[in-house]
Amino acid sequence: MKRKQTITILIGSIIILSVIATLVGIFTTGGPGNFDYETIRGKIVTIYGKGIYKHMSADVAIQGIAQDVVTLAIGIPLLIIVLFSYRRGSVKGHFLLTGTVGYFFVTYLFYTAMGMYNELFLGYVVLLGLTFFALFNLFISFDLKTISRYFSYRAPAKFTGGFLIFNSVAIALLWLGRVVPPLLDGSVYPVDLQHYTTMIVQGFDLGLLLPISFVAGWLLLKKRPMGFLTGVPYIVFLALLMTALSAKIIAMGINGVNIIPAVFIIPAINLVTILCAFLMVKNIKKNRI
Repeated sequence: MKRKQTITILIGSIIILSVIATLVGIFTTGGPGNFDYETIRGKIVTIYGKGIYKHMSADVAIQGIAQDVVTLAIGIPLLIIVLFSYRRGSVKGHFLLTGTVGYFFVTYLFYTAMGMYNELFLGYVVLLGLTFFALFNLFISFDLKTISRYFSYRAPAKFTGGFLIFNSVAIALLWLGRVVPPLLDGSVYPVDLQHYTTMIVQGFDLGLLLPISFVAGWLLLKKRPMGFLTGVPYIVFLALLMTALSAKIIAMGINGVNIIPAVFIIPAINLVTILCAFLMVKNIKKNRI
């Protein structure tokens, strides 16, 4: 009961702060607008020049606003709903809450590390800490010895595990395709680096998120207890993250960026993640912890 109260306080704080962060990200517009900037590497980058993301490159700022919309319109309402479900002792609510908090953790990990320094920096830092400790408490409150028994035999564990493996390998190859060629031809710096200090998304994905996806997928494929513990929250997290990515692509298309073939590939993958998450959670046969 004490851990449940701790998690409730942590998530209540996350909800309040993320509402503020997303509203500021979406609705602040002050500034001169787009302008060109020469980087330390001699490249010209178009800077967004408006709102809280005014020092971000124009294409990345647009993506940040799109993710704020998804977080505000989908992530926060879902977080509230599954928190109440978790508090009632629902096993499904426990898994959904863990995956949803995982989305908030990764979101504000990237905002803290990649977002150009702005007035919300300390807010991102606090959100990063709150989401980490909420996620930690949610994971350790599962009973690993009995977790496999929660799921019906109809749960698509092997398909979901295989998809997580496929996703990790495919995204890893995509990012290596951006990073390795400049190292081989001597230019060193990828075009996507723009005016940033390093490749934050690619670094965190290759070093952290994709290995977790691969291992969780492998363990889920084998129907190991640790596979259910990590794989089910991960697919819930990934469904939310891919929804945000789909929104980013749509926002870029609206602003005149060429989004072919990503506009077909990403939403298709997004649908698979949502289907896997839905079926895995639907086939949890134990109603209460």
